Amino acid sequence: MQLQHAINLADLAAIASTTIEPTAWDYYRSGAWDETTLARSEAAWRELEIHARAMVDVSTRSTATTLLGRAISAPLLAAPTAMQKMAHADGEVATARACSAAGLPMCLSSLSTTALEEVRAATTAPLWMQIYISQDRGFTKSLVERADLAGIEAFVVTADTPVWGIRERDMRNGFRVPDGLRIVNLERDAGPTGHSGVGIGGALSWTIDASLSWKDLEALATATKRPILVKGLCRPDDCRAALNSGARGVWISNHGGRQLDGAPATADVLAACAAATRSTKTDALCIVDGGIRRGIDILRAVALGADAVAVGRPILWGLGAGGERGVQRALSILRDELDLAMALAGVRSAEELRTLGCDLVRRRPSGG
Repeated sequence: MQLQHAINLADLAAIASTTIEPTAWDYYRSGAWDETTLARSEAAWRELEIHARAMVDVSTRSTATTLLGRAISAPLLAAPTAMQKMAHADGEVATARACSAAGLPMCLSSLSTTALEEVRAATTAPLWMQIYISQDRGFTKSLVERADLAGIEAFVVTADTPVWGIRERDMRNGFRVPDGLRIVNLERDAGPTGHSGVGIGGALSWTIDASLSWKDLEALATATKRPILVKGLCRPDDCRAALNSGARGVWISNHGGRQLDGAPATADVLAACAAATRSTKTDALCIVDGGIRRGIDILRAVALGADAVAVGRPILWGLGAGGERGVQRALSILRDELDLAMALAGVRSAEELRTLGCDLVRRRPSGG
C-alpha cells in the first residue's frame, strides 16, 4: 500500500511496519508487561455511545478551537514521542512542519533526536516541550531556560515515571539508542547522556527521579513564566494537586500503556478528572491521550471534558509511512473524521460539543 491509498490510521501503521527497523518498531508499539493497559486504551473509547441529535442544520460547522490563547484548526495535537528519527531521517522536524501546515500544536519529547531550537524553527504553530524533572535538578532548570529562550510556549512535566516501566519487547531485543542517533537535548558536559545501556532504563535512568514530589513542580513553576501542564494523571485528586502546585493544566494519560500495566484507560477516567480540573480552576486546560485512533474518538473526548486530544503512535506511523507527508496525512485523517463525526452527531463546533457533553456521549449500558 502507498501513502496516497491510506484511508485510516491503521493503513498508515501497516505501511510503517514495513519501513521502520524491527527493533525500533517494537520500541514504538510496545506496552508494559502483559500490555493489558495498551489494549484497553483503544477498546475503552469504543464503549462510549454517541446519542446523535437529529434535524440539526450542520451545513456550516468548524473543528477550530483555541489552546493557551492560540488558535488551532482542531482540538488535536502531536503528543511527545521519543527518538522520531528512528521512524524517518527527518524525525521531529518533519513532524513540526506537518503540524505547522495543519495549524496544530506539537509537543516535543525531551528524548528528541533533534535539537529543540531546530524544531522550533520548523513550525509557526504552537510548540510545547515535554520534560522530566531529573535527578540532576540543575540540568532540568538549565533545559527549561534554554527552551524558554528558544520560544517553547509551554512545558509538559511527566509525572508517571518515578521509575521506568518494564517493556519486555525491548528487553528481548536488547534495545538501545541506535548508532548514529543522539538524544541531543539531554547531553551533558559530565555524566551519562543516554547514548548507551540496554533498554530505556539502562540508557536514561538519570533523567527521572523516584523522589519526585509536588514541591518539585512548585519550584519549576516559579522558575518559568511559561504555562506548565502535568502529564500522566488518572486521578481527580492528582489533577487538583497539580493545579494547586502551579500547573496551568493537566494531561490525562497512562503513558501509552508503557509504564504501569493495569492503569486505567484514559477514556474511563477522563470525565471525573476533567470535572475535578474545572472545579479547581475554571480556566484550567485538560488534555487527554491514549488509544485515540479515530476522529470519532476526538469527539468523544471533547464531549467528556477534554480541551484537546494528543496522539503519539499515529504520528510515528505517519513518519514511517512518508515522513512529513505521512504526518500530514495522519493529522488530516483525524481532522476530517472529526468533522464528519460532528456532522453525523448534530454538532456544529468544538464549543457546542463541549456544551453538549455527557448528554451526547454516554457509556454503553452494562450488558449492552
